[in-house]
Amino acid sequence: MPRNLIDITDLSVAEIDELIATAEDIIAHPAKYQDACAHKQLATLFFEPSTRTRLSFESAMLALGGSTLGFSEASSSSTAKGETVGDTIHTVSCYADIIAMRHPKEGAPFAAAQYSEVPIINAGDGGHNHPTQTLTDLLTIHREKGQLDDFTIGFCGDLKFGRTVHSLVTALSRQTGIRFVFISPEELKMPDHIKENVLAKRGLAYEETASLEDAMPALDVLYMTRVQKERFFNEADYIRLKDTYVLDPEKLVPAKSDLCILHPLPRVNEITVAVDKDPRACYWKQVKNGKFIRMALIMKLLDIRV
Repeated sequence: MPRNLIDITDLSVAEIDELIATAEDIIAHPAKYQDACAHKQLATLFFEPSTRTRLSFESAMLALGGSTLGFSEASSSSTAKGETVGDTIHTVSCYADIIAMRHPKEGAPFAAAQYSEVPIINAGDGGHNHPTQTLTDLLTIHREKGQLDDFTIGFCGDLKFGRTVHSLVTALSRQTGIRFVFISPEELKMPDHIKENVLAKRGLAYEETASLEDAMPALDVLYMTRVQKERFFNEADYIRLKDTYVLDPEKLVPAKSDLCILHPLPRVNEITVAVDKDPRACYWKQVKNGKFIRMALIMKLLDIRV
């Protein structure tokens, strides 16, 4: 059976450390990896829109000397004709060596893995999970802070539907000395299943607040998120909540001088462009890091060593 990545817990802490070390080596010695996946093909099956995730997967495979195929929206695949996801995956696994899949329905990549003859990578499933964004986040934190232990991280914005948030909280819950601060309006609070099944199960404390200003001075890492219009059933609720938090230079005045500001992107209004000039803004570094960690992951799942 092929090795898949559906949930971040499919990787042990030691394996995540190994992937980060490989990504660091790729950054330092890119030429060493330029033919690692020669004659291998990656299929990117995106049933939901994406810019960074899809292109970073494709860029990663090309940088490894491989090639790519796939589609960027469901309407350009046979699912528009009524084909099941299982049949689509079974078909594509006859053509490709590895598949990266995004789908709006929670659990779709797990179901797809039952039909695939090649490794499946979950590139985001609804509001559930986004393990490769989590790997990107962990690599960025490690490069900025030099460690993945003993810091305070604030998650701000849409914590209810934010799959990137759910995955990163789950990953960091396995590290030591992490202090969690959840910043959101009442309607977008962290789901109970994360608080109960991840944090409480490990005996981890957390703080919940509606005030970004109150939380700011204690934070070592700030993870901003957008309020996701596509997850709302009621547009009026989205309009009411979408600009609840807007990070600007004024709000950063009480922040630590070495604060690391992250955002999985895309952003809408939640971080002003004025913050881009702040040396604490690390979200464009995140974008670059996404390619390198996905290169490391592709090699691991294909059992390729350089």
